[in-house]
Formats: sequence, structure tokens, C-alpha cells
Amino acid sequence: MTDRYISVSLQQRGVKAVAKLLDDEAPRTANAVWEALPLGGQVYHGKFARNEIYTLLPSFADAEPGPENTTITPIPGDLCYFTFDGVLTNPAYGYEAGSAPGEHQLLIDLAVFYGRNNLLVNGDVGWVPGNVFGTIVDGLSEFAAACNDVWMGGARGEVLSYARE
Repeated sequence: MTDRYISVSLQQRGVKAVAKLLDDEAPRTANAVWEALPLGGQVYHGKFARNEIYTLLPSFADAEPGPENTTITPIPGDLCYFTFDGVLTNPAYGYEAGSAPGEHQLLIDLAVFYGRNNLLVNGDVGWVPGNVFGTIVDGLSEFAAACNDVWMGGARGEVLSYARE
């Protein structure tokens, strides 16, 4: 198979990085993302993991890829895929204003890790391994600076998007 590349962008900040899909290491996850592109939505900055931005999307794969190429210690440039079944619908998270803890809504978290010393643990649910499906191969420094600006300057109105390159 030929290498496949995607772009990861923060639209308001006008920054884009290019990532290589890890088809050998995470074929199901890479293919699920590739087939669903373009994808995107409101960006959030990680509270627990440290140097992470992400967007939350409704489930988009015909079948969830399941765990593959998982990590709890992502490195700068890693793109990760997380599946959450109901855990994020608790109103305490602030994502769904009218949701209740008993609801089950499958959400996909597509994340970009831009710095070191990340640890995927959540005080409410424990360890949260993610599928590493891509790695940024071009533009990480500029993208990391923009991610840090999301942290310090705010995420309101900013869109994190993924597209075929």
C-alpha cells in the first residue's frame, strides 16, 4: 500500500500540519478515519493528558476499529483515536448541556498530541488508552505553537479539522 497523508488544521489560527497514517501499525483505525474524511469540529484542549487538543465527533465508522497500536503515553506528533460510550455525556464535562449520566452516546475523540510528558489517565475513569493512527511528519513546531495558543488564548470558535492531503 502507498503511504497516505492527511492534513490537520486549526482554521482560525491558519495553521496546518501534515501527518502520515500508520497503516501498518493501526490499519483498522487509519482506514476508518481515511474513509470518513473530511472531519472536524470545535477544538478542546486536554485537561488531564497535558499537551493535547481534540475534537469530539459522533461515531463515523461502519464498525469501531477496537484497540490497536494503543498507548497511554503519546509523544509529540501522535494522532490518537478514542471511543467513549456514554462516559462524556455527564453534564459535569460541559459537552452536552441537556445530557444526563445515564445516556449512552458513542463519541469519537480525535486528538493531536503536540508536546512531551503526556499521560492518558482520567480521574473519573482511570487509564484511557488511545489508538495511535498517524504521526505528524511536517509542520509540528508551528502547529504546537498554535496548540499552546489554544491553551493560553482560548478555544472558543476554533475548529480542528482533518482532511485528505
